[in-house]
Amino acid sequence: MHLPNGSFTTFGGNGAIGPGGNIGSVPYPNGASAQFDQTYQDYDGTRAIRIINPCTGSNSDLVSKPECGWWEDASVLQMQKSRWYSTAEPLADGTITMIGGFVNGGYINRNYPNTDPATEGGAAEPTVEFYPSKGDAKLMQFMVDTSGLNSYAHAFMMPSGKMFVQANVSAMLWNPDTFDEVRLPNVPGNVIRVYPASGGVAMLPLTPDNNYNPTLLFCGGSDMPEYNWGNYSWPFVDTWLVPASKDCQRITPEPLDGSSPTWEQDDDMLESRTMGQLIILPDSTLLVVNGGLNGTAGYAERTLTTPTYAQMPFGMSLASGPVGRPSIYNASAPKGSRWNSDGLSTSSIPRLYHSTAILLPDGSVMIAGSNPNVDVNLTTSFPTTYKVEYFYPPYYTSNRPVPTGIPNTLTYGGNYFDITVPASSYSGSSNTAAQSTKIMVIRPGWTTHAMSMGQRALQLNNTYTVNNDGSIVYHVCQMPPNANIFQPGPAFVYVTINGIPSNGSYVIIGSGKVETQTMNTVDTLPPSVRADSATGSGSSNNNSGTDNNNNTGNGSNGASSRSLSSGAIGGIVAAAIAVLAIFGTILGFIILRRRRVAAQRHPSGTLPPHETGVGGADVAQTFRQRDADSASFAPLQHSDIIQWGQSRDNLVSPSPHPGGTSSGEFDPYDSRSSGVGLTRY
Repeated sequence: MHLPNGSFTTFGGNGAIGPGGNIGSVPYPNGASAQFDQTYQDYDGTRAIRIINPCTGSNSDLVSKPECGWWEDASVLQMQKSRWYSTAEPLADGTITMIGGFVNGGYINRNYPNTDPATEGGAAEPTVEFYPSKGDAKLMQFMVDTSGLNSYAHAFMMPSGKMFVQANVSAMLWNPDTFDEVRLPNVPGNVIRVYPASGGVAMLPLTPDNNYNPTLLFCGGSDMPEYNWGNYSWPFVDTWLVPASKDCQRITPEPLDGSSPTWEQDDDMLESRTMGQLIILPDSTLLVVNGGLNGTAGYAERTLTTPTYAQMPFGMSLASGPVGRPSIYNASAPKGSRWNSDGLSTSSIPRLYHSTAILLPDGSVMIAGSNPNVDVNLTTSFPTTYKVEYFYPPYYTSNRPVPTGIPNTLTYGGNYFDITVPASSYSGSSNTAAQSTKIMVIRPGWTTHAMSMGQRALQLNNTYTVNNDGSIVYHVCQMPPNANIFQPGPAFVYVTINGIPSNGSYVIIGSGKVETQTMNTVDTLPPSVRADSATGSGSSNNNSGTDNNNNTGNGSNGASSRSLSSGAIGGIVAAAIAVLAIFGTILGFIILRRRRVAAQRHPSGTLPPHETGVGGADVAQTFRQRDADSASFAPLQHSDIIQWGQSRDNLVSPSPHPGGTSSGEFDPYDSRSSGVGLTRY
């Protein structure tokens, strides 16, 4: 999650992991987790709080500057409880709320039969705590009542200061001050959208038209019967045969008319999806990418009905049918026409478990990851994936606005400010351009496991003055004077004219401190001024998908698949440095403080079958660590930058069992096969 000053922090994780995802070499006395592993030089991260201050500059600068690395010191700062796959959502003062989580990990967060829904014999964490601390962690009854299916619970602050929380098929409004819980209607159709069903969930853009009152969109996931979800060890059915849901539901948790909140059926997605991720774009539409037609997130070496690893048709993957075609959702379109994928090219790279996507400042979307395996496996049906793609929305090749005057800091209420765009920023009538403009503040949030935390978008109120030379001055309100609506911290400001956004300008919202934010009186905007003869001098919007290198995309919105020269790619990366610095640091430097001994080789891709606990009261003491997320901290320097829609030849047919790594295959942990001098810290 973000902090008010622009830093980012991660909370919790797993115990020390060794090769093959096994418990590390120095286990705790109970054997359920480890404090250290000799091979990977990793430590127990279950209570860790790690903080990074994003920096820009060369890789050598980022390595050499201590202030640019991750800060972590368990002797000074750690959580009260062990949390893995927990939820983080900030309050109005910037304090971060941490909800629930596993203690050690597993497929879902319960034993079967579920005789201890609160703690599952010490394997589940049903409490909530805060950073900075507000006292002892306290029980959240909602996490007990949603036992099993409450990992990565969906949480959103509401204007009242209450928090909407959704898990299993339940929902509530929770008061962080009093800990009171008010239950809301259950999700229609019993569709699960928390991990591992992993539906796409996002808050629709907050606008003056909806009075900045949040409406939440829930799409996809799984409606498997309760029994089929199984327990910590594995599902009780062959999930890869179970179609995911395409159902979408909206809910407005705090209706302005004082009525009781209800779920509203929305348009179905074009495909069923598990692990689909909703990304808010600067034109106020939502993009869904990644995921599978069938199954769930997670991985396993068996299920209750497929008892051996050799019989698993997709290796360890519990999902099948990768969805490569993106779709775009328009919340303001009439019902029945809100989803569209016309002209959007399809990716051939499977993006299943451990996939991620995030909006970049230039308006493109970076997509990465996929590894439904216990460890690195390059030869299974859905292999460990290091390739990165950029998705270019239809607006990307158009003439883009170039605003000036965007401040570095936005306040809650206060004096309005002016943003100017030249006539070259658009084409056509200046009055039409000015009237269509939206000033969007977007926080891309923090993304992991096809889940977005902290993502939200808000349209600032504005008027305008059209000058005779075609330039436009926008008179723009500050943020609405309610920090619950958009919590303090980093964001990007986009000026979107006729549906075409500028590059995002980085801003800090609020004081930059964890404190009660100052609410100022909203300044009165001057009236809009038109100039009927003024026109823009920019080139007409280019939606043909053709760039200066004569590379042509496909379809009416071909911008989504256009190819770029290496120089253009460099420009995109430069524009995106504020976000990419975070990703680059995660991939290259997070282990700098803790892993000082180089590992010579990563183990082979061949992973022998390994039995795990089968449930019961002692499952917390018997199951193997089911996930190896700590492996993502390795410096993955082999990531390719490729274009969305580019054909790939690495998508293989399902095989009955993953094989070993061939001698000529790339091993990301071996500098001899990378040619880039790969370094392990």
